[in-house]
Amino acid sequence: MGGKLNEESRQILIGNRDGIGPICIGGGALVIIAGPCVIESEDRTQGIARALQGICSRVGLPFIFKASFDKANRTSLESYRGPGMEEGLRILSQIRADLGVCVTTDVHRVEQVSPVSAVVDLLQIPAFLCRQTDLLVTAGASGRPVNIKKGQFQAPWDMGSAVEKVQRTGSSGVMLTERGTSFGYNNLVTDMRSLPHLEQLGVPVCFDATHSTQLPGAGAGISGGNREMAAVLARAAVAVGIDALFIEVHDEPERALSDAASQIRLSEVEALLNQLAAIHRTLPSRGQTPTA
Repeated sequence: MGGKLNEESRQILIGNRDGIGPICIGGGALVIIAGPCVIESEDRTQGIARALQGICSRVGLPFIFKASFDKANRTSLESYRGPGMEEGLRILSQIRADLGVCVTTDVHRVEQVSPVSAVVDLLQIPAFLCRQTDLLVTAGASGRPVNIKKGQFQAPWDMGSAVEKVQRTGSSGVMLTERGTSFGYNNLVTDMRSLPHLEQLGVPVCFDATHSTQLPGAGAGISGGNREMAAVLARAAVAVGIDALFIEVHDEPERALSDAASQIRLSEVEALLNQLAAIHRTLPSRGQTPTA
């Protein structure tokens, strides 16, 4: 997989504006990116964000809040997509200001990048769009770091092209997220060998433990899932060595309006993060945090 990595060159800073952040990804800490799949209501989203902030503070892990304003790739036309960009960004901005936490969300179209980057600290590129040159280049030029999710159809080493598209804009940073690989029809498998392969591309690596349990399109007009496996995969990924963990969390996952079968129950998150923090502490250092 190549020579020894320069750990310092892999580090990216999230935030560091308005007195919020910075959070270093790739500097040795296990960063948690978590929140509900989609914004359902302002009160519920605020409540989940506040609870996750408290949990991560008690466990001692840096926290970035995530929620989507538009799920543009839902299986069914009838499925809930979210409140839309304008209202969604207002809610994310309010959470950022009220809680003093870094926030992230996904962009699906080039014209969304500018207004979204004005609010969030980290842009997320959905897995299905990880090869879309115009979207990657525009995100890279936004002034915000970019988290590219590896497509379910992509080999890990092939993500180097996506990384290059962002880096050549002079981007403030890029990271990659593993979220499972298509395994026949309506199923995903997680190959943990992907994580060190992604790391060899010279960027921080995140593991998405909840989307990796999805059964795409396996429900009646929705994606199925196997949420009880999320903790298993998360423990394995942390043991292999990752810079960040992505999990979708809901207080009542069975009633969630998106990804109900794969989101982790909020009441179970603290115990899981304590386990993951304990595993992470046994690993060799993955770099030192730079100064802002």
